[in-house]
Amino acid sequence: MDKSSFDINDIMGMLPHRYPFLLVDRIMSVEPGKSIVGLKNVTYNEQFFTGHFPTLPTMPGVLMLEALAQVSGILAVLQSGLRPDAGLILYFAGIDGCRFKRPVVPGDQVLLHSELIKHKRDLWKFATRAMVGNELAAEAEMMCVLKDTSRKPAATSEPIVT
Repeated sequence: MDKSSFDINDIMGMLPHRYPFLLVDRIMSVEPGKSIVGLKNVTYNEQFFTGHFPTLPTMPGVLMLEALAQVSGILAVLQSGLRPDAGLILYFAGIDGCRFKRPVVPGDQVLLHSELIKHKRDLWKFATRAMVGNELAAEAEMMCVLKDTSRKPAATSEPIVT
C-alpha cells in the first residue's frame, strides 16, 4: 500500500484482532520501514472501564502496551507484506524498559508511536511510546516474533499430560 494514513477497515485487513480487542482506531502517519503513528480514542463505553475502576475509570497499562504492539504490528505488515489471512502473525516476545507515566482516562486521545529498531529474520524490535497531548503516558521497547499459524503440530497417539 502506498498510503500514509489508514482507517479502521484498512487496519482490520492488516491485523487479526477484532472488537473488543482491536485497540487502534486510525493510522495517522507512516514512514515506511522506520516509524508509524496510530490513534486510539478512549471512550467511557470501553468494556474494561466497568471493572477498572468503576469510580475512577482508567485504561489498564497492559492494554496501552497491547495498543502499542498492534501499531508496531501494522508497521511490520507494511514493511513485509504479512497478512493474517496468510497464516502469519506477530506475537509478543518481550518488553524492556516499560514505564507508565500518566493515567489514560475516558475522553483521551492516545497517539501510539512506534519506531522499528531492528528486524532480523523472524524477530522484530520496536521503540514505542503512548502520548496524550504532549504528555508521555507509557513507553517500552517491544520484541515480536513471527509465527506461522497455518502449520498445525503433528498429531500424536500419546496422551498429553499436564
